[in-house]
Amino acid sequence: MLAELRVNNFAIIDRIDLQFKSGFNILSGETGAGKSVLLKSLSLLMGAKASSDLVRFDAEFASIEGFFDVTDRPDIKKQLLEMGIACDDNELVVRRIIGKNGKSKVYLNSSLSTVHGLNRVVHPMIQLTGSSAPLIEITGQHDSKNLLDRSYHLDILDLYAGLFPKRETYLERYEVAKELRMEIEKFQEGQMFNEQKLDFLSFQIREIESMNLVAGEEEDLEADYKKMKNSQKLQEFLHLQQRLLEDSEGSALTRLQKAEQSLNQSIKLDPALEKLQDNLEKAKDFLSEYLYDLQSYSNKMENSELDVFDVEERLSRFRKLQKKYGQTSEEILKALDDFKEEQSKIENFDSCLEEKQKKLKNLELELKSIATDLHKKRKKAALAFTKKVNQELKDLNMNGFEFSIEIDSAKDFDRRGNTELSFVCKTASAEKARPLHKTASGGELSRILLSLKKVIGNEELPRTYLFDEVDTGVSGETAEKVGKKLREIAENQQLICVTHLPQVAAQGTHHFKITKKVIKGKAHMQVESLNKKDRIDEIARLISGEKRSRTSLTHAKDLLGY
Repeated sequence: MLAELRVNNFAIIDRIDLQFKSGFNILSGETGAGKSVLLKSLSLLMGAKASSDLVRFDAEFASIEGFFDVTDRPDIKKQLLEMGIACDDNELVVRRIIGKNGKSKVYLNSSLSTVHGLNRVVHPMIQLTGSSAPLIEITGQHDSKNLLDRSYHLDILDLYAGLFPKRETYLERYEVAKELRMEIEKFQEGQMFNEQKLDFLSFQIREIESMNLVAGEEEDLEADYKKMKNSQKLQEFLHLQQRLLEDSEGSALTRLQKAEQSLNQSIKLDPALEKLQDNLEKAKDFLSEYLYDLQSYSNKMENSELDVFDVEERLSRFRKLQKKYGQTSEEILKALDDFKEEQSKIENFDSCLEEKQKKLKNLELELKSIATDLHKKRKKAALAFTKKVNQELKDLNMNGFEFSIEIDSAKDFDRRGNTELSFVCKTASAEKARPLHKTASGGELSRILLSLKKVIGNEELPRTYLFDEVDTGVSGETAEKVGKKLREIAENQQLICVTHLPQVAAQGTHHFKITKKVIKGKAHMQVESLNKKDRIDEIARLISGEKRSRTSLTHAKDLLGY
């Protein structure tokens, strides 16, 4: 529910801070006092478009802040969590800043957001679903036009009957079937090109398979090619090492052998030198082993030198495949698998098509079963729903007005099943029921809307209803009954009602008066919460105008039950 509204520098509002309560909140005031401005501020909290001309003439920016208690709205808290916005203490604070330069900002619990983000959390449109609902549902005197939308009729009945979970299951399967139909259609359309495509796929498969690719082999090929490309220079370095270490007269091996001979002669003269003989022997063995490995590597290079052209050709073929099918051997092999799979589908077109059609048929049978069950439950619920709505209408002084639901099964299935449903009504003088817009007046449509909301009120998620003069077109006893009906609705939902009718205003549990004063040529709007004495005075004003009489004051007390 809306717990608090703070508005600063907005149109003719300098500063207001309203503490709303649960139950039935009344907003009243003279024509032109600024009720529409207050409603505009609420609509901005619900994602309405901002405009720089809404900023008060003597300010640089306007701010609107709404404090919502979302204790009973797990859907809102979940949405905030998904958006990465903290929601501590079950409170959501929506803040909008509108600059005179036309720029505006949105904050959700102090986190900078966007109007799109705001709309994801609190959207003002009427959304009768089982899993989401707006925080504030704004219903104006012209919003009874929703009653003329047949899809809205079905939504209301399904909400009353608790059918939205089953509808969501149906919709999921419906979307799967829809995608499968499109897939089959595309599959069939592509058949005319399949013969030509099959030839091309065969060419692609042969081209890749002829390489006998091994995953990761391009790295070995590149290394071999680099080595073979520089083999002549490498051989020169190897031969130079061999000459320096072994082949020449002054080679390292020859010098070690001479050093060994000299050491042997020295040992004869001093046996203590014998301990050096082991190290010299190790040096000679290490050098011999190194020379052996060097010779083996050189021989291997000479034997593989003839393969350089094969490696170069394979690399060239691999690079051609790279340009067509992927940068790595793994990607090329993956493309090969995809081509083979597509080839198999085309070659087995009939069996693939049959499999898809069989799957679709099973889906359609499942959809039919769910839709049939939905339709049966709707027909059953329509009887009880109609009875309750007519009782509510009777309470609203619409005697002789009979509400009913025309319901039939359609041949085709849509996103909601195969139910064709329409709200109709019949007056005492009419021979048959007719659509609402052809039978009911504006005032009657408003009362029908109230009746529907009363009947489905217990099924809806907690929210704030904002009724903007939905009591237009009624007066006297009927107005009093409308007020009582609004109060009944407020037992389950927070309700804020803008009204000019004393009979409606008297039913409120909390009353706010909106006034406009001109100070030094500048308009200022004020909102005050009325105490008992002030309420009597305001109700009397609604009855007789500014010149309150003893009679109007007495009547006001009677309406308020004082």
